Amino acid sequence: MKKYIGVAAVLCCTIANAQQSQESSITEVIILGRKKLKQERAEFKRHGQSVETLSEEELNRNNPAAIDQTLSTMSGLQVDKRTNFGGQRLVVRGYGNDQKFNNWGVKAYWNNMPLTTAEGITVLDDVDFAYVNNVEVIKGPAATMYGGGTGGAVRFYTRPDFTKGVSVSENVLVGAFKTFQSRTQLNAADENYSVNAAYGHLETDGYRPNGGGLKNFFNVNGTIKLGEKDQLSFFGSQAYSYEHTSGQISYDDYYAGIDNGNPAYIRKNSGTKIKSTRVGLSNTINITPNFRNYTTLFYYNGNTESTSAGAYGITSSPNVGLRSTFTLKKEFDNFENRLDFGTEIQNSMSTTSSYRFTGSITNPLETTGINGASYFKYNNNQATYFAIDYLTYKPWALTLLAGVSANKTNYDRKDLYVISGLIAGKKDQSFGKQYETAYTPHFALQKEWKHQIFNVSYSEGYNAPTASSSFINYTNTANNDLKPERAKMVDFSVHGLLMDTKLDYQVSLFRIDYSNKLTQLVIPNSGNQTYWANTGSQKNNGLEVSVGYQYKNDNSFLNRIVPFVNLSYYDAKYKDFSTRLLGGDQVYDHKTVVGVPRNKYALGLDLYTKPGFYLINTYNYLGNVYTDFANTNLVKGFGLLNSKVGYKKSFGKFDVDAYVMGNNLTNQINYTFLFLGNSINDADAGNGYPKGVATDLNPGSSKAYFFYGLNLKYNL
Repeated sequence: MKKYIGVAAVLCCTIANAQQSQESSITEVIILGRKKLKQERAEFKRHGQSVETLSEEELNRNNPAAIDQTLSTMSGLQVDKRTNFGGQRLVVRGYGNDQKFNNWGVKAYWNNMPLTTAEGITVLDDVDFAYVNNVEVIKGPAATMYGGGTGGAVRFYTRPDFTKGVSVSENVLVGAFKTFQSRTQLNAADENYSVNAAYGHLETDGYRPNGGGLKNFFNVNGTIKLGEKDQLSFFGSQAYSYEHTSGQISYDDYYAGIDNGNPAYIRKNSGTKIKSTRVGLSNTINITPNFRNYTTLFYYNGNTESTSAGAYGITSSPNVGLRSTFTLKKEFDNFENRLDFGTEIQNSMSTTSSYRFTGSITNPLETTGINGASYFKYNNNQATYFAIDYLTYKPWALTLLAGVSANKTNYDRKDLYVISGLIAGKKDQSFGKQYETAYTPHFALQKEWKHQIFNVSYSEGYNAPTASSSFINYTNTANNDLKPERAKMVDFSVHGLLMDTKLDYQVSLFRIDYSNKLTQLVIPNSGNQTYWANTGSQKNNGLEVSVGYQYKNDNSFLNRIVPFVNLSYYDAKYKDFSTRLLGGDQVYDHKTVVGVPRNKYALGLDLYTKPGFYLINTYNYLGNVYTDFANTNLVKGFGLLNSKVGYKKSFGKFDVDAYVMGNNLTNQINYTFLFLGNSINDADAGNGYPKGVATDLNPGSSKAYFFYGLNLKYNL
């Protein structure tokens, strides 16, 4: 892999010096291809590494709330989920799948507001994905610009619509599993402002026992232009999410297509309730003609009540902070220089309590009492300071990018049970932990030539342990030996347009070296108590290819044809990687990384007619994966075929879109979530399975299912 990347780098430099193109701005190109391309190419240039975007058209291939199905069509990205519309886990280039719950190591944003908290954890259950109209994925370490982005960054946007006028819309979807979904939306805009308010509702019984869900969202998003290049934006959301949890099943049941759920979860009516508020205020201002600032102040508070097979917990997690970026531009002779610098600062003051269940079958909600409970107050802080310089030699359209960030993380935890004296003799589990400032550089050389953008880059990532993993309960001490994960990536990517810009492609060849891998281990002879440790290194090599085409002829009956192919090929292996199991060291050098398939691909073919009828087809395949470090348990891959047929037309002031969508049309057995690595062999007390039978899979629906939708919009 190293020699291929070296050849790619030499090729890029050769092209850069041999070609002298006067094309200085890709945004000026008139693109006849897919709608997402203008933004995707601009972000590819800005980040200096592989980036892929989805426009509103791609997000509506399926139900927008099922973001796992839409995002997983991208090369390099996989989205797992534990419930119908929640418990999502983002996996970028084979990184981010070693967590049982939530996300860690892949950062997420919504309209420049971090969804990832100061502790580095991302919960997506209370995000209204039906309100999102644009997604951007930065693949691989992105800590220079975003801090803590070892695996990458996923950015969700609700972009303003400045189409002049007032419109009211109503979207309704019904269908399988008694699903009902609606969104009522009001938009008012002219050339100087855009204001949008929406109420969304989603309820379903789910495709699994005790698999129902209920979500309600109220969102407001607006932008006011204060001047030619100055504007003020605001965003607010109030969300309620209740996702029931069916639990994991055994491999035998999974392959037999049997899903009775997990009794240890079902008898407790397990699930997660979240009530949250999110507010953001952004200002973009030109301080001088060449000096610009973009600042966002944000606040979030999520109140979570969670019942699982083993415990009941309540958390309140207010998170506040700002993200501010300054841009300074300067032109001299044949050169253009742009400097981006800024900061992202967050503080979280969360309170959390947890009560362990006894495992009683007759009294499933019986706890071990206050002696086995915990009650903590956290003060977590995260800060990133970054600077990125772009120097462009305009006659050659050649840009050198150089950047660095400084990342700081610290935690402070107070044991409220001990401080209040509620439990006499209880060990104090208060602690403080500060990780040394980590510096993450990013370098890239970028060349534009005849609508092609060549980019070779080196970037580093940083992922600090969470507050809970920084403490060892068994020894009642801070985990002082724990080090943050680090990542180093070399990436050669090309984003190009061919056939008069109707065909687009992106090819990326990369190698990522992860060191100080964080893994949860069982302490020998401790009654299955765990701690976190650095267990070694991981090497992810890969090739990603994305190709799309748009045929358009306004005078033809079949006036638009849009096919695409997205391929991912991975070779992910452990190096100097070992854990302790059964009292001894277990070495897994050269074993395949758990949960990472050798290949993954998505195929699409969309047909649009002049009268308004359309047909959208997607086939998404995920290859075989190993679940255990020793590579003894192979889980078979699967492919899902989804289609959507509909009619979309404007009648005077009315816009109508009526459709039928079918998922898993070939009745494939599939899963939506796997326990991996040291999380495998899950066996909760009272799960109904014989002793020793592992329950590690959350299955998807193994039968075809259908939804019916109607979207109406009235332009006043």
